Amino acid sequence: MGAKSDAETFTTVEQGVYPVPDIPIKDLLSAIPTHCFERSPLKGMVYVIWDLFVIGCIWKATLPHPYAYTALRVSLWALYTFFTGLFATGIWVIGHECGHQAFSESKAINNTVGFILHTAVGVPYHSWRVSHAKHHASTGHMTQDQVFVPSTRSELGLPPLKEGQEDLPRLPRSANLVKKELYEALGDSPIGAMYGSAIYLLGGWPAYILWNASGQKRYPKGTNHFNPNSPIYQAHHYNQVLVSAAGIVAWISFLGAAIHHWGFSTVLVTYLLPYLWVNHWLVLITFLQHTDPILPHYRAAEFTFPRGALATLDRNLLGDCGPHHGLARWEASAALKKKIAGYGLPHEGRPGGWAEVYRVYKQCKFVEDEGDVVFYKNAEGIAVMRPGYADASASDSGVEVTK
Repeated sequence: MGAKSDAETFTTVEQGVYPVPDIPIKDLLSAIPTHCFERSPLKGMVYVIWDLFVIGCIWKATLPHPYAYTALRVSLWALYTFFTGLFATGIWVIGHECGHQAFSESKAINNTVGFILHTAVGVPYHSWRVSHAKHHASTGHMTQDQVFVPSTRSELGLPPLKEGQEDLPRLPRSANLVKKELYEALGDSPIGAMYGSAIYLLGGWPAYILWNASGQKRYPKGTNHFNPNSPIYQAHHYNQVLVSAAGIVAWISFLGAAIHHWGFSTVLVTYLLPYLWVNHWLVLITFLQHTDPILPHYRAAEFTFPRGALATLDRNLLGDCGPHHGLARWEASAALKKKIAGYGLPHEGRPGGWAEVYRVYKQCKFVEDEGDVVFYKNAEGIAVMRPGYADASASDSGVEVTK
């Protein structure tokens, strides 16, 4: 039996090169028009009223005549849950802006409006606000980011990296035997991947705040957004976490009272199903923004705040009809894209949707335990990108987490 050729033994992978950026944060901020930083509670409240008005109109228009056919009634209510969830996601987004203190110049107004809006959609406002600030300070940091943190090879219990048989930063090839071994441990059937993606979209958000699912791996088991002693928080956050938890208790109590008064089926259709759509949009938008085979994740030696902030993708979601608010955000995004255009950084992802969630879910399985700049590998242990460095060295940096 003749010896196998190199082509039979190895699969050659054409990897792209991600140019690890060294762009000062002041250069990025100066590229954004100054009026994009102006806050207007009046404009923000107009968005709130508009969302609530549209939701009310959809509810009124969807109420079917009592003698309508069952199929028509079901179809109308299905449309109601979808569109109500879409505009209720707008409510979530405005609460998000309040958490960033971007709704108003007043911190008290921001936190009051944010607490009301987020509690109405089942979000522990202050608890989330604190962890979200830490997420933005350390986006893409393997040991400091708070959400969408990749699992490593060892955390998944996979065989150790075999040097010379798997794709390394300077050796983009993967032995077929190793590929098979990894695929047997990680590979998803199409049905399994579809099921996993659906569960992630519908249950990912509550799983994150309740059990730290997809959160920071160094936190101990049992970490959640309702325990003021959680490692997520500092001592001065204690009362804020308790207030947030009290808000969620009130929210659950209100839902229970509504079910007692109007019945479960009515509350299910008018609120709970739209609520699941809100969870769906929230996870879809943020998952696809932070997760893709072409995006890097950093360890401390190579992390800087600008690098983390640039390790995201914009995606087109329902065009201008998606669940977002604010022309300033679009204008700021366009200005930043113009600024970084010459650096060769990927910043525009494929259109967001279920098919893209499925693709990313299949392609982003784990990252290596070694390396200061790492990229997701698929179920065959193949990464489609590797880092490329400029001559200048990087330094560690971050931003202050607001109190």
